Amino acid sequence: MLNQQIGIFEAKTHLSQIINKVENGANFVISKRGKPVAKIVPIEQEKEMSFQEVVEECFKLQKNYRGKPGSFNVREAIEEGRP
Repeated sequence: MLNQQIGIFEAKTHLSQIINKVENGANFVISKRGKPVAKIVPIEQEKEMSFQEVVEECFKLQKNYRGKPGSFNVREAIEEGRP
């Protein structure tokens, strides 16, 4: 869905309506004096993964890693917030 740009005053005045639209998939860019400064977007529902799925994802990351062999560190990847 396209971002709808709105001013900060309009966002403040109509926040409830904006949140309702965001719940239905709308995206808003809030501008201050014509410059975009913030975004209001829906939060994606996080999928819970089983332990086995987590392990499989880690092995996929390790397999696709292009660094030196043995240099992939799962702990560092987790701390960096990689999927």
